[in-house]
Amino acid sequence: MDQHISSAYDRDLEAITTLIMKMGGLVEEAILLAAQSLADRDLELAEKVRKADKVIDALELQINEDAARTIALRAPVSKDLRALLTVLRLAASLERIGDYAKNIAKRTSAVVDMPPVSGADVALRRMAREVQAMLKDTLDAYMRYDADLAEDVRQRDQEVDQMYNALFREFLTFMMEDPRNITACMHLHFMAKNIERMGDLTTNMSEQIIYLVTGEMPEEARPKGDKTPFVTDPE
Repeated sequence: MDQHISSAYDRDLEAITTLIMKMGGLVEEAILLAAQSLADRDLELAEKVRKADKVIDALELQINEDAARTIALRAPVSKDLRALLTVLRLAASLERIGDYAKNIAKRTSAVVDMPPVSGADVALRRMAREVQAMLKDTLDAYMRYDADLAEDVRQRDQEVDQMYNALFREFLTFMMEDPRNITACMHLHFMAKNIERMGDLTTNMSEQIIYLVTGEMPEEARPKGDKTPFVTDPE
């Protein structure tokens, strides 16, 4: 009987893991396409990102339902329970990252007719690519139960913070030099903050993977490079 329950649990977890990876792939794509829609001033692409967020939300709901059902039916303990709790946290973080990508796509429509701010689009796209690479490695670490790779992602969050700090200072300079830049720079700043928050959430995911593999959360505080006042993007 115990062997039967264990086999059923393994099948359930494998199915949920497949959903997590599918959700992660869609979120990776959303990050890149949102940044591309801004760089290209492509409203159709921005709308594609916004619509795709509904699929991401639906996957999170399915993962939550499947994980809850598995917990109720299989009554997992110890590492098995930890694995299911981890997928719930990963799904929640992925859903939130998808929301931030959607927010960037929304703001693209606001800046599409504004004069571009020198270098901002390229910098934002580079920042988005870094976060997407972090997320890809996080998902790989999850599949491989690789705590070292997860720790590497955790350390790289500082690079994203430094990119954000540099952009924040540039936007302040542009706004002080010419008040006509204020509206565009405010929109672009919120986009940059969205990407920085994506990096934070990806780092949270990497910490959950370390916990999954080792049974312990990292003891050392993660290095943080964001020295600006916290600003959140209004929903």
